[in-house]
This record gives sequence, structure tokens and C-alpha cells, in this order.
Amino acid sequence: MPCVAVLAIVACRRQQAQEPPPPKVTVAHPIERELTDWDEYTARLEAVNSVEVRARVRGYLTEQLFEDGHVVKKGDVLFRIDPRPYQAALDQARGELGRASAAFTKTQQDVDRYTPLAKDGAVSQQELDNAVQAHRAAKAASDSARAAVEQAQLDLDWTRVTSPIDGIAGIAVAQVGDLISASSILTTVSQVDAIKVSIPISEQEYLRFASRIKPDQVGQASKGNMQLILADGTVYPERGTVSVANREVDVQTGTMMIVTLFPNPNGMLRPGQYAKVRAATETKLGAVVVPQRSVQELQGTYQVAVVDADNKVAIRGVKAGARADNLWVIDEGLQPGERVIVEGVQKVRDGLTVNPVTDSAVAAAPPRSP
Repeated sequence: MPCVAVLAIVACRRQQAQEPPPPKVTVAHPIERELTDWDEYTARLEAVNSVEVRARVRGYLTEQLFEDGHVVKKGDVLFRIDPRPYQAALDQARGELGRASAAFTKTQQDVDRYTPLAKDGAVSQQELDNAVQAHRAAKAASDSARAAVEQAQLDLDWTRVTSPIDGIAGIAVAQVGDLISASSILTTVSQVDAIKVSIPISEQEYLRFASRIKPDQVGQASKGNMQLILADGTVYPERGTVSVANREVDVQTGTMMIVTLFPNPNGMLRPGQYAKVRAATETKLGAVVVPQRSVQELQGTYQVAVVDADNKVAIRGVKAGARADNLWVIDEGLQPGERVIVEGVQKVRDGLTVNPVTDSAVAAAPPRSP
């Protein structure tokens, strides 16, 4: 054999021996799922109804009949103000009413007696007129005395300061022994079941789903579409409902206020807490999703590495949509039956032959509900 041929064969074998095997990569099939898009808003919790409990009469505070921060019912007695001065005033008013009633009865008797006598000429018309006027004055005095009794009774009743609503009572402002004046704030009671969360949404967001917050649909079409994420990152188990949409868009901020209500049966949520509200805005049917790590972002564009039937790599630009947990929605550029590289993307290039291994666990992993 010629020397040149021998050298060519040896060189060819060395070249074949030096060529590395196709790199091993992990691939997954894009899958179709029903996914919901969520928008997040920051907010603080508010009481649906918060009432300042005020004194309505002056006096010394003698009792506090509730525990700070505990649930109270409408009509529960929260405080007592010393009732003795008001009991004495009521007794005096009742005495005045008795005297006025007696005078009223006496003048009524005089009118009844003088009327037939005046017809017979036994008494003058002037005497009858005086008796009638005295009777009218006695009636007015009796009515005034009766009103004084009612006012004194109200003042006595107001020494028992009651809760105007069901809710949680705050820390008492006044202490037992304090001299309370009328209109002094004693505590605050807040209704917290349900609890209110106000969300400012942009005009564009309002136009996007205005049909779902029409007044006749509030509390129905959006029921269960609101989630609450607390300050520690935990998701509140109860779903919220849109309750009220404000009547206008704020011309200064371009936002509209939407009020949502969240059930709070255990009283865990309190007014003033910081939270995020997550709202379901759109549900996509048959959305094509891939693992997030398979999508590469480069200067605002997105691309994935696709492996064809001959195990060759094609770097393809795609239009990426919303993210859902560890998945990424691909709006354009992929079909469910194709194979996308999820591990080993960094070591491939366009046209390279690879050794793909399908990761069925990635393809089958269901997305976690937000």
C-alpha cells in the first residue's frame, strides 16, 4: 500500500476518534393548559364600619365592662358613668311632673264646674275665661314637665354606654375614675367580618373588565376571583368579592377605586394591616406553556432551543406571555408537540446535533394555583 494512502487512513481514524459524542440535553414538550392571569395591587385593610363610642353625658367613669380588643355585640354595655346625679335629676323631674299634673287636673275641674254656671249666670263669663286660660297654662306646664322627665330618663340611660354595632372593641381611651365630658371618645368598635380592601385600578384596567363590575353584577360575576396575600407572604384562605365600584375616575390620578370584601369569621384580619390583593383578570384556554428555565431573554427578546426529529437544535425566537409559577406562557412560536431544551441550553448552538432525554416530570407538573 502506498505510504500516502496509509497516512490518510490514519489521519481519518484519528479525526473520528477525536470527535466528541453529541451533548446530552434534557427536553420537554410544551403543553396546553387553562391558565388564569392575575394582577396584584398593594392595599391596606379597613373596617367595613368603624364607630367611635362617645359619652353623651358628663360624669365620673365607674366601670369598664369589656376587655380591650375583644368581640362585642350591639347593645352590650361597655362603660358605666356614675348614675346618681342623673337619678336624682329624674326623681326631681318626676316630682315636677306630679305637681304640674295636679294643677292640670284642678284647672280641668274648674272649667268643668264653671261652664254650666256661666250659662245660668251664676258666675261671670270673665271667671270662666280665666279658668279656661288657667287650664291651658296648666296643660302646657304638664307637657313641659313630662318632656323634662323624658330628658332626665335619657340622661340616666346614657350613663350606660353601649356598643352601637357588632365588632371588635379597641383599647379604651378613658380609664375608670376619669371625669368624662359629653362627646368624649371612650373607645372605637370596628366591624371586621367581612373586612374591606380598597384597590385603585387604572382607567385602562377598568376598561378591560368593566363589564364584570357593573352595579347589577357586583358581588356575583367577580365572586371568588380575589385573593389576599398577607405581609408574611401567606395566602389568606378565604376568597374576596368585589363589593363597590366608585362612580367616577379620579382626574388627578387616572384611577378608579374598587372596594372588595373578604370574609373574616375568625377575626384574624385587622384594620390597618398591609397586604396585596391578587385579582383574576383573564382565563386563557389552551395556553402553551414551557418551564421558565427553557426561555432565554436577550435585550427584550425571548428565544428557546427546539430539537427537531433529526435531533438537531434550532434557536427560535418566541413571543413570551405571562408567567405562572415555574411555567412561562408562549403566545407565539411554539406548538405543543415540539421538544424544547430545558437543561443544557448553554452548551448548544443552532444546527448542533444533540442527544435529547425527555423529562416527563417537567411536562406533567401541574401549575400551582396562585
